[in-house]
Amino acid sequence: MNKPICVQSEVGRLKTVMLHRPGTELENLMPDYLARQLFDDIPYLVHAREEHDQFAKTLRDCGVEVLYLEDLLHEAVESANARDELIWEYIREANIAAEGAEQAVSEYLSAQPADKLFDVLTGGVRKSDLKTVEKRHLVDFTDDRYPFYVDPMPNLYFTRDPFMNVGDGVLISRMANEVRRRETLFAKYIFKYHPVYKWVPKYHDRTDVHSLEGGDCLVLSPEVVAFGMSQRTSAQAVELAANRLIGERTGIRTVLAVNIPKVRAFMHLDTVMTMVDVDTFVVHPNILHTIRAYRLTKPDGTHIAIEEDPRPLVDVFSDTLGRPIRFIECGGASEIDAAREQWNDGANTLCVAPGEVITYSRNYVTNRILRENGVTVHEIPSAELSRGRGGPRCMSMPFLREPLPNK
Repeated sequence: MNKPICVQSEVGRLKTVMLHRPGTELENLMPDYLARQLFDDIPYLVHAREEHDQFAKTLRDCGVEVLYLEDLLHEAVESANARDELIWEYIREANIAAEGAEQAVSEYLSAQPADKLFDVLTGGVRKSDLKTVEKRHLVDFTDDRYPFYVDPMPNLYFTRDPFMNVGDGVLISRMANEVRRRETLFAKYIFKYHPVYKWVPKYHDRTDVHSLEGGDCLVLSPEVVAFGMSQRTSAQAVELAANRLIGERTGIRTVLAVNIPKVRAFMHLDTVMTMVDVDTFVVHPNILHTIRAYRLTKPDGTHIAIEEDPRPLVDVFSDTLGRPIRFIECGGASEIDAAREQWNDGANTLCVAPGEVITYSRNYVTNRILRENGVTVHEIPSAELSRGRGGPRCMSMPFLREPLPNK
């Protein structure tokens, strides 16, 4: 395995993964602006970091190399030109309204030591950080309630979303919500300038028009990728991604488009289902009757053909993957347990090897059922991390997985 990116399945033994340890961006969350930042509550940073460190330790104990987003970015923008380019683009996309503030923010960021820049970029820029911005217009005096010149990025510890690794290539996301779009800048600069990752093929870019997010992408096999059409990934983006992915270069033959309800509780496909073994998924049972699947292929090698498959999703997956597939229900037979544990990401597991997963300890019903079905479960604490509405898969971006043996 000599390529820097190799992800041909959801369940091949995980070798290298990228995380982001929560930082000061969480301390810049405010009750009045939670909806703006896509949060329902404010995690306590000290305990969130402790829980995240336990997550990283669990990964390492499973033999996984843990990379950190901030380290990769630092290595990517070591040159002054790359650093200045990142700062310029960051400011341009921050939509700073106050006259004179843009220059002040630029000077503030440029003055940061290299090892502090990432924390400042992710934490946002408070108005109290810049004392030199002069109030010149009436609006500057009267519209001073919002306390930031640049919003923080509190969702960044969910590293699954800003980009997705498929095969030996990457798709950089177009985030659905403006507040998250600057997150993908870090992916852009890693895959543009990092000495290891700048050669990785790119199949989707952050400037594409239609929204596509990493939580909606499941790599089911070397030949099959599933995308959710969700609250945050559009049907247009899925078709565009399928057109770019299907072909001899990637070895991908089929894209499954899975239509799920467009609500926050099911914001991505991986919040309602994840793969835990080569033939097993954990799924949220309360929505299975609403899901519709579509098969995208290129029969002539050039043009996308789309076929709706009206069968139950388990049959669609079994037929497409060429093996019997079973679904384990998140929360079991109880509608109440299923709804509660799905809300707390009981269906959002991270597979570290076939039949071996990391889960939140709070989802004890689902964890018990997984164990009863022969799955090895490593539990991590989640009292604070879960407040952001994302589980172990959401918090991780695999870079290398071992290929599955041919059957």
